[in-house]
Amino acid sequence: MNDIQVVVEVEVNPTEDLEKVKKAITNLFPVATIDVRSGGRKSLLVATTEGIKGLTEFYGSLRQERILAAARRVFRRGTQGNYITFYLKKQVAYAQRISFCDPFGESPLGPIQVKVRCDDPKEVIEWLTRVISRDKSSK
Repeated sequence: MNDIQVVVEVEVNPTEDLEKVKKAITNLFPVATIDVRSGGRKSLLVATTEGIKGLTEFYGSLRQERILAAARRVFRRGTQGNYITFYLKKQVAYAQRISFCDPFGESPLGPIQVKVRCDDPKEVIEWLTRVISRDKSSK
């Protein structure tokens, strides 16, 4: 699981605060490097990070939210070749939470697109969504 690259893309509408959209990204992917690309009325934020470290905060948030089964379904559905693609709601990410959405229509301000490129998507999905059981006999 060493060869992992995460690319996060999100359009920033003219009515949105660029810094708040950046914060939405860094809440879930704090080690990502963010590049702002301006074009016309909208800007595009592109955040990149590499390695398992880039997914560590997101890994913890999935457990905190207790949405591992839903995340597993979303990740499997979004797997194509060596990529796992999924979408998150901007406003929810700004509040340091995770809410998956469709690429169009479901998020009023547009979604955050996350693409994870890796050698073995099944292995990454298993790691991200693995349920860690607690041994009750060790009390």
